Amino acid sequence: QVQLVESGGGLVQAGGSLKLSCAASGIIFSGATMGWYRQAPGNQRELVAQISATLDSMVDSTYIGDRVKGRFTISRDNAWQTIYLQMNSLKPEDTSIYYCKADWSGRAYWGQGTQVTVSP
Repeated sequence: QVQLVESGGGLVQAGGSLKLSCAASGIIFSGATMGWYRQAPGNQRELVAQISATLDSMVDSTYIGDRVKGRFTISRDNAWQTIYLQMNSLKPEDTSIYYCKADWSGRAYWGQGTQVTVSP
């Protein structure tokens, strides 16, 4: 059974930082493309950042969305089967539920989400 468990969300003031974690189980983690998405009420779910599988490459390639470029960083630790999203210089518009996604073996898996709230 595949499980993705996010943690690290919370309430922070604008300009502050948070680090989200997503622990995966039930998949060959190094072979999975992992990503962070977010969805605010009334909005579509959007891709925030993505990191490639490392099964065939020693170098991870990453994608960072334009709205968070320069502020957010995605990373992975294959030994701990965990990805991270370091979020700096947070803005009120970053307030959302943040979801972890794994693309593995032709299927997509989602975590339950973690709330991030940025106060002005």
